[in-house]
Amino acid sequence: MSRVRTLALVAAVAIAAAAGGAAYHLGLPGGSTADPAQRPKAVVERVYAARLADLKGGLQPLEQWRGQVLVVNFWATWCAPCREEIPGFVKLQERYGSRGLTFVGIAIDQPDKVAEFAREFGINYPLLIGGLDTLELLRQSGNRAGILPYTLVIDRRGKLISQESGGLKETRLEGLIQALL
Repeated sequence: MSRVRTLALVAAVAIAAAAGGAAYHLGLPGGSTADPAQRPKAVVERVYAARLADLKGGLQPLEQWRGQVLVVNFWATWCAPCREEIPGFVKLQERYGSRGLTFVGIAIDQPDKVAEFAREFGINYPLLIGGLDTLELLRQSGNRAGILPYTLVIDRRGKLISQESGGLKETRLEGLIQALL
């Protein structure tokens, strides 16, 4: 991806996240599950159908984590709430990974920045790189406002348990996860 396209992507995501955050805080409508594409089963199937590049450039199908308790987190290195919640994700992955929990971070960012961030924060779960098409996946996953971070929790049977916009506290997420393990 050219530097200009990457910068344009980062700018578009930043604008969408800011607008989405403003809409969220102002109580503006963000979407409805009346749209068939945003029904829980459709959301999960769209997530499982996604194939995104990992930090080494290989394509990874999210389908490979079907049957796990899956926490999918859309984030970016420049996103302050993302930076706050990720250390908790690292702890929870360490604590519950052997019991069938898998976090997958989908970064809407530049691969080199994501790799540096992963080293700095000691990220112990798969990180994938999203492009412009990932913004559509984000929207189809129920986040029509484009707020980052955005987290989905999916149980072992593929049922959507939770959709969380904005920063997610470790204690809240741990409560959701424990019930699924």
